[in-house]
Amino acid sequence: MEHIIQVENLVKQYRKAKEPAVRGVTFAVRSGEFFAFLGPNGAGKTTTISILTTTLAKTSGTVTIAGYDLDRQPKQVRRSIGIIFQNPSLDPELTAEENIRLHVCLYGLYPYRPAYRLMPAEYRKRIADLAEMVGIQGHLFQKLKKFSGGMKRKLEIIRSLMHRPKVLFLDEPTSGLDAVSRRSLWEYLRQIRDEENTTIFLTTHYLDEAEGADRVCIINQGRIEMIGAPHELKQKLISRYMLIDAPDRKRLGEELREGGWRFIEAGDGFRVFYDSSTPQDIIAGLKTPLSKLDIYDPSLEEAYIRLITREEGGEEA
Repeated sequence: MEHIIQVENLVKQYRKAKEPAVRGVTFAVRSGEFFAFLGPNGAGKTTTISILTTTLAKTSGTVTIAGYDLDRQPKQVRRSIGIIFQNPSLDPELTAEENIRLHVCLYGLYPYRPAYRLMPAEYRKRIADLAEMVGIQGHLFQKLKKFSGGMKRKLEIIRSLMHRPKVLFLDEPTSGLDAVSRRSLWEYLRQIRDEENTTIFLTTHYLDEAEGADRVCIINQGRIEMIGAPHELKQKLISRYMLIDAPDRKRLGEELREGGWRFIEAGDGFRVFYDSSTPQDIIAGLKTPLSKLDIYDPSLEEAYIRLITREEGGEEA
């Protein structure tokens, strides 16, 4: 699969700063991939995103997006990407359609026309199709004053996709939304990815949103700490285990030792680790009747916290 984003030895040094904000970052994103870019505040995440979206100049390194060089072809790069910012950049005095029309005309996609009916048929069809996809087709001609936070986010999706971008950058897209709106928004984003084959580049503080990513890249202190599929990161950072117990705990402990399983005994039973096997493998080898069986599968958030605290000199993994 070809790479649609390629970043090599990216460096950003701010004036008067003692250390670079980004220190030789290298990574690549495949075409059509759902790529999550995570990191704590001050890690270099926002700086990197700002460079990739052409809103901040880099100090050195090379960046290629959709085959275009960031330095030599910034206009082509901007036409290849869509962006949904953390803070909505919409005019509440305009209707939803007017916000989109102003955006596409400023973007150079269409010449400006003072009324929707005067816009080209291609524009009207595109906006209608996207509005139906995200479920606000009945609100296109209402002023944004009447829109909820979730509806504004959907409008931003439409606006960012009008020019059929190859890459959609999502910077904290669900910030400030309630749980129902967050779920609804992600359903539409997944549908858009499937139907438009759009590459999704996500930054978020909601780590559960990154669980569904194809790959996760973690940046900390200006450097890439780890990159891989969510399950790979979890496996590297946190052990999975099952908690079991039995009325005959002594016999259960003997069976676990005989089976060669790695375990520790706690007050509530035995924690048996199974990183290279499955719970079924362990249970199949036991004859002692069990009174407790709980399976612990760590989340991406737990793995992320473990990595960040370890790098900051906190607890060891």
